[in-house]
Amino acid sequence: MAQQFIYRPDAAVVETGQGKVRGYVCDGITIFKGIPYGKARRFHAPQPPKPWEGVFDATSFGYVCPLLETPQPVGELMIPYRFWVMNEDCLNLNIWTPGCDGQKRPVMVWLHGGGFESGSAIEHIAYEGENMSREGQVVVVSINHRLNVLGYCDLSEYGEEYANSANAGMDDIILSLKWIQENIGRFGGDPDNVVLFGQSGGGAKITTLLQMPGADGLYAKGFNMSGVIGSMSADSTESGRKLAEALMKELHIRTVKDLETVPYGALAAAYLKVRPLLAARGEYAGGTPRPNAFYAGDPVKYGFRKETSQIPMLVGTVFGEFTAFSPDPLDIHKASREEGREAVRKVLGAKKADELLALFEKAYPERHPVQLLKLDTLFRLPTMQYIRKRSALNQCTYSYLFNLDLPVDGGRAPWHCADIPYVFHNTGLVPVTQEEGVTGRIEKEIFESVMAFARTGDPNHEGLPRWNPSTPDKEWTLIVDRNTHVVCNHDARLVPLLAEAMQ
Repeated sequence: MAQQFIYRPDAAVVETGQGKVRGYVCDGITIFKGIPYGKARRFHAPQPPKPWEGVFDATSFGYVCPLLETPQPVGELMIPYRFWVMNEDCLNLNIWTPGCDGQKRPVMVWLHGGGFESGSAIEHIAYEGENMSREGQVVVVSINHRLNVLGYCDLSEYGEEYANSANAGMDDIILSLKWIQENIGRFGGDPDNVVLFGQSGGGAKITTLLQMPGADGLYAKGFNMSGVIGSMSADSTESGRKLAEALMKELHIRTVKDLETVPYGALAAAYLKVRPLLAARGEYAGGTPRPNAFYAGDPVKYGFRKETSQIPMLVGTVFGEFTAFSPDPLDIHKASREEGREAVRKVLGAKKADELLALFEKAYPERHPVQLLKLDTLFRLPTMQYIRKRSALNQCTYSYLFNLDLPVDGGRAPWHCADIPYVFHNTGLVPVTQEEGVTGRIEKEIFESVMAFARTGDPNHEGLPRWNPSTPDKEWTLIVDRNTHVVCNHDARLVPLLAEAMQ
């Protein structure tokens, strides 16, 4: 059946608080791109956009935040990227909706990955919201905001105007959520049921938002995919004065005001030069959120805020994450299990290897023993700690692990970002997901869980075994693979010991 396409003056026009926007309709989904939700001076808090006259053309993606370095076109088979025009005027969002009709549908707000430094709302081809909107009958929103030195550079000692420059990128997201509260009803969404979801850095932004009083009341649920990153994106600390001084010295300027106006390319180059020097001395180097009056800090370290402790959370990781990007140490399709064990012994030593192998083969009996070396601990360990502490406060913290091998080199453990196409119902856009008899079933399991969670705060549905929320003593984890099942504390001993052994 041919797709229906509508683009004319009397269709897909919505009146927002700033003025009218015009998108287009494609196969029953109304799409708006690049709508401004704010404006920002460099290092300052964002402000709502000024009203406009006429009708804003919302048919093109807006600018994305400038990156620190030119991206390299590699690895697109496993993570199909795309890049876009960069400009500091990047506070914009995209909307996919089944109808601008006054219905109150769940609103899925996507926060992109890339840590707090890179990425964009359209970077991964699977970030397209059309299929999620159609199949789930939800409104999907994706957001661009400031990153890197533009979004996370503490200049608070230089005046009240820079009071939260250390978290300016997060303030952008908060402003976008306020825009959603004020306007999404006109796009067929329910402002009382805003669901934050994000992967990697996007998940970390959700964790951060829960710790920011300024975001309270702007969302109802959170879905954190591989976003509890621990030390990898730990909070910045200390004063940003030395960073500011180093930047000014490198750029041959005298005042912080001059930092506001130097060309971005020069600022980025200077930051890339001075940042590692400061970090090596243990000094503030920016680039991640900083605890202050606006942000309560990493909840595992500083405690969860009571105001957001009852927000339902879906939290999980992928079996391989970063380790899965490299091939297995030996061919798991040809090597015997004993050959795999011997390969692990060569890496870890016989005593440690045998202890860990016994735990691994019990926790992951479907896997070849050598894949112990592929099991992620960088994300999984802090995620376990997060779930343990958060679940002590509520009965709505759910744990999952994406464990589905993908058809690369005869079957490879899943990697960081591998689960994104299934969540968005976009496996058809990502060739590497395609496996007859498997892809559609797994996509359905995952997608229906996400939609159930969006509607009720509970990810259970008829296609899954019973999946309980976790408690401090019992982490009930949905293992998503060819035989999706629920386990309790299956790798609770394994992961901490493996993390220690791999140091």
